[in-house]
Amino acid sequence: MDLDIFQNPFRPGAGHQPPFLAGREPETKEFRRLLTQDVILENLVLTGLRGVGKTVLVDNFKPIALAEGWSWVGTDLSESSSLTEERIATRLLTDLSVVTSSIKVGETEVKRIGFNPESEKESLTLNYNTLMAMFASTPGLIADKLKAVLEVVWNAIEKSSHLRGVVFAYDEAQNLSDHADKNEYPTSLLLDVFQSLQKKDIPVMLVLVGLPTLFPKLVEARTFAERMFRVIFLDHLNDDDSCEAITKPINDAKCSVRLNKKSVELIVRISGGYPYFIQFICREVYDSFILGTESVPVEEITQKLDSDFFAGRWAKATDRQRELLVVIAHLDNCDVEFSVQDIVAQSKKILEKPFSSSHTNQMLVTLTNNGLVFKNRHGRYSFAVPLLGRFVLRQQDI
Repeated sequence: MDLDIFQNPFRPGAGHQPPFLAGREPETKEFRRLLTQDVILENLVLTGLRGVGKTVLVDNFKPIALAEGWSWVGTDLSESSSLTEERIATRLLTDLSVVTSSIKVGETEVKRIGFNPESEKESLTLNYNTLMAMFASTPGLIADKLKAVLEVVWNAIEKSSHLRGVVFAYDEAQNLSDHADKNEYPTSLLLDVFQSLQKKDIPVMLVLVGLPTLFPKLVEARTFAERMFRVIFLDHLNDDDSCEAITKPINDAKCSVRLNKKSVELIVRISGGYPYFIQFICREVYDSFILGTESVPVEEITQKLDSDFFAGRWAKATDRQRELLVVIAHLDNCDVEFSVQDIVAQSKKILEKPFSSSHTNQMLVTLTNNGLVFKNRHGRYSFAVPLLGRFVLRQQDI
């Protein structure tokens, strides 16, 4: 058989587009609704655990926005770019300049160098240098400068095109944080600027994508963020959508791999319906079936997934922190949410040295900083990594 005819279609990379995007129709419909706003009253926060397909989905939002007459700017939001107010302003203007650099707003004289210097006219466009020069020359605080530049830019866009507005989309937005100790408030600045522009009926929309710690950070920075955003929490796929994500990519006459109902149901179960795990498991299953295996090699795939996805996070935990994670993994509600009281009560059942409430609180803060758990707005906690409870229990059996 010529294996070049149909290559393994599954892509378990970070943010890689799957061969078939399953089960995100409600979220897509909601994004389309936000694009119909004449006055921007709602922005979007797209959040969820790692591996649920946030980056993939927001990448699919971009062509929808463009087709609806919106411009789209943005990138990943690194910790360094959001460290100070000036850096977040520079990030926004840099991204905006990519789509405004062709907009002509006047002419400027450029002098030639030589014995007979003559000046000539050159078009002045809203490129990066122009935007940054406007920013530098505008009086006031950084927020004042940024508002002024964005207002000027929208006026120019409105005159030169038929665009309905501009979407500013930023992935990894959980990196946003105010720094009171350094008198730097980049998160607050971002929210203040966009609220101010939207109150002036300027159609700029924020789309922020990140882990579940994102929205509480926004609300902590500015309480009006609760009313400023439509929050969409991406969860795992249901069984039907998971089946489609597994079967549609190989539903091709050129594909020699066929999965029976039992194999598909097994993949759904061990993946938990999480898109990344579906891609990871299906890629391994596909390669295995090509080599002649007739059943899903569950143990081998689980070991590889543990090594590739979980082991690095597990290594960050101390022995005592791992004990706490084991206690949490034994909770019936570990895959949903749990409280300090739940952990303390369970530790008394399974540990010789149970945890106190104060010790549990301290350790949960550390585990949150290490990206293993997160605290939601109701004061309860959840695992920040999908299916972490299953992994922890497997380590206990080793």
